[in-house]
Amino acid sequence: MAFRQNPCSRCRRGTQRWNHDGSVTGKELKYNNFLEEAFEIKALCKKYHVPFIINDDIEVALACDADGIHVGQHDMDILKVRERLGDDKLIGMSAQTVEQAKKAVESGADYLGVGAVFTTSTKPDADFVSYDTLKAICTVVDVPVCAIGGIYDFNINNLSGSGIDGVALISAIFAQDNIKKASERLFNCQRIW
Repeated sequence: MAFRQNPCSRCRRGTQRWNHDGSVTGKELKYNNFLEEAFEIKALCKKYHVPFIINDDIEVALACDADGIHVGQHDMDILKVRERLGDDKLIGMSAQTVEQAKKAVESGADYLGVGAVFTTSTKPDADFVSYDTLKAICTVVDVPVCAIGGIYDFNINNLSGSGIDGVALISAIFAQDNIKKASERLFNCQRIW
């Protein structure tokens, strides 16, 4: 994410609603604020050739012409999302079981977010996904799988051999005192996929 300043300092000032670890989702921002942030982050992603994905909010994804959207099991149906976004956008879906993963791919998911693979403070009500389930999901689907949930530099290597294509992180970077050093530590971790 792109921030003009440490997001935690913005939280303390009360200018926007941020999670305690510095993450933000559209559910916590008013539409206009979320859209403004989306355009800023989209520009940064474009500069570095990184796909820009909006979490859960199809209206913001459409308004800022995001590269795609990620939806959870209880959000919009993938077929309806595809109908609204078009065939040229990425659609990711959360999965916690092999059955959910298969169904998501059959419905047209371009990638899966699987987790929580570790305990996470960002989403305390997240269902836990075991290493064996993560590995089984990676084996049965033919789309990229991104592990999410409680991943830090000290446990990322525990995912080695699972077959994942990437990881999604929040607290491992934004809850740290030095965001740059935390990012460097993660970058220097053994590549596990």
